[in-house]
Amino acid sequence: MILFPAIDLKDGECVRLKLGEMDSATVYNADPAAQAAAFEAQGFDWLHVVDLNGAFAGRSVNGDAVDAILKATGNPVQLGGGIRSLEHIEAWLAKGLARVILGTVAVRDPDLVREACRRFPGRIAVGIDARGGKVAVEGWAEASELEAAELAGRFEGAGVAAIIYTDIDRDGVLTGINWESTLALADAVTIPVIASGGLASMADIVRMTMPDAARLEGAISGRALYDGRIDPEEALELLSKARENGK
Repeated sequence: MILFPAIDLKDGECVRLKLGEMDSATVYNADPAAQAAAFEAQGFDWLHVVDLNGAFAGRSVNGDAVDAILKATGNPVQLGGGIRSLEHIEAWLAKGLARVILGTVAVRDPDLVREACRRFPGRIAVGIDARGGKVAVEGWAEASELEAAELAGRFEGAGVAAIIYTDIDRDGVLTGINWESTLALADAVTIPVIASGGLASMADIVRMTMPDAARLEGAISGRALYDGRIDPEEALELLSKARENGK
């Protein structure tokens, strides 16, 4: 079970949104690279990065900030937001990303996702962002009629490394992860699922150690880490002990 600290990039800064609304951004660090280094120093093993501007623009916008992050940390980094072509995928992976996250293009062009998985095995994740149970695209600005499990099922056997499932209605508002929907998705597919949206407190970390959550790859935390609602040392120790006890 991995706890992924999140860096969301808007205009070159590390921010957090509420409910996916760009005008609700709170700046937490003007230096994303320093934030990446800080997370590594705290003991985290992975880093989750989202180019928020890119998600809306349909292309990478915060490339310089991502480059700086990659130079600042030795941890594997996964990146989403505006990556919508094989050329972009290849370029980012060549720069040192561990994996890229494909969201909008997973809805618009699932064959591209399958081809990316074939070309870059183990390095393609699919981001499924849902509002009211329906998948949202274009930086969460547009709703589709797809259910999350239906979209995930389209990639069974394709080689997708992970599904990052975000409940938009809980993102950034510290109401707790939607465990029911997240675990239901994990039951519906064999692809590893990462929970995102709403992680609020150490209670969610404890919930991550429960036996039924063991089928998840992990969970992403943003605002709760920045606001000090989660103590990194305590959280990572709890998860480490859970892994040891599960052996």
